[in-house]
Amino acid sequence: TKIYLKREDLCHTGAHKVNNTIGQILMAKKLGKNRIIAETGAGQHGVATATVCALMGIQCVVYMGEIDIDRQAPNVARMKMLGAEVRPALSGSRTLKDATNEAIRDWINNPVDTHYIIGSVVGPHPYPDMVARFQSVISEEIKWQLQEKEGRENPDYVVACVGGGSNAAGTYYHYLDNPDVGIIAVEAAGKGVNSGESAATSALGKVGIIHGSKTLLMQTDDGQITEPYSISAGLDYPGVGPMHAHLFKSGRGEFISITDDEAMLAGLELAKLEGIIPAIETSHAFAIFEHRKFKEDDVVVINLSGRGDKDLNTYIEYFKL
Repeated sequence: TKIYLKREDLCHTGAHKVNNTIGQILMAKKLGKNRIIAETGAGQHGVATATVCALMGIQCVVYMGEIDIDRQAPNVARMKMLGAEVRPALSGSRTLKDATNEAIRDWINNPVDTHYIIGSVVGPHPYPDMVARFQSVISEEIKWQLQEKEGRENPDYVVACVGGGSNAAGTYYHYLDNPDVGIIAVEAAGKGVNSGESAATSALGKVGIIHGSKTLLMQTDDGQITEPYSISAGLDYPGVGPMHAHLFKSGRGEFISITDDEAMLAGLELAKLEGIIPAIETSHAFAIFEHRKFKEDDVVVINLSGRGDKDLNTYIEYFKL
């Protein structure tokens, strides 16, 4: 199998997130907004938002779960260096869901001067569509880069990790209507899909409403959102973007759940084989080869959505480095 890595980790700020924040900050300027808010889990979207706000000279407030602030300390420092105010979300599980709640509360209270840059393909319309379009530069580049390498625009499969699902949306975008290209979405199984500590929304979710979109959602029988868990701060979201819910329900996308342990080992293997330390979110996508066999002549493109600098402490603790 030929495996190509789509190197979004080489984007400025170290992940795909900046594709979206550049588009949205330009839109915010056009709308006359002078204050930007954002939510962040792993901190990559927060850093990308703080970066474009610094570039444009606009005030920036980033909401981040208290637990994520602890486990992603390097990114918190980067945001502060870039001039952003980082506000902890202290309610609920104190992770991404709660940071999003706080950001939405702020946005509702300050609609005149504030633009909310959502980091994923979640939230109320038009955000899921808008973020997917800004991220679609990923699949656009895959097409011409693969043409150069292979003499063809279409791989046999595109693979990406999915939390909310923005890097995946960008990876799939130009292939959605092409049945010859298989779509593989990789979710965080945490400690196991049925362990009670998981974020595998496709396996555990039912249709519901979260943060303004109707999608698949981890919830109790009476509709209360259940707490997701993943070792990666960017994947522990209890829902999934409505686009991905549709890909799952329609059968267009193939969904695979990867545990913490599988992801960590895959990240280490990539580092040793290619000299690239991936974000733990991204590591999940590289763990699929234990679950999914490909043909010898298949061309598979995996989105390497972010670099692992932010996760070094987690790698150090996990592997006792």
